[in-house]
Amino acid sequence: MPAAASGNGEAVLREGMTDFMDLALAAARAAAARGEVPVGAVVVQGGRVLAESGNRVEELADPTAHAEMLAIRAAAAALGAKLLEGADLYVTLEPCPMCAAALSLARIRRLYFGAYDHKGGGVEHGARVFDHPTCHHRPEVYGGIRESDAAALLRDFFRQRR
Repeated sequence: MPAAASGNGEAVLREGMTDFMDLALAAARAAAARGEVPVGAVVVQGGRVLAESGNRVEELADPTAHAEMLAIRAAAAALGAKLLEGADLYVTLEPCPMCAAALSLARIRRLYFGAYDHKGGGVEHGARVFDHPTCHHRPEVYGGIRESDAAALLRDFFRQRR
């Protein structure tokens, strides 16, 4: 697989890969029900879910409590290791620069994300963390998986807030 194959995630999933994005979307819906921005993340290794989480920024009063950060922390704790080599992350929204850097530090093998974040993304937009020469690890990236479902969750959440 190519090192950065954004935009073809749907094709990858159709090739027989288990759709863990459903779990990420469920975690995003649960986050929305708690009043959090609806983003959900799942860490998978060897076909086994290591961790899943939704945003908890408001609940924990912690600006770093993004779904990706919480799922990475929980997966590392489950394995008793700081590196998640061979693990994949499914997240409903393109990770921000902070989360992208954490993915690199954790050595996540593949990133699958749903909606693109033109304003705050750090992978395909904005900082483009993985494109920097100082980035020590670049996961394979597949964007746009279940994009319409993920984008609709966000759109509906913010529409209700206005």
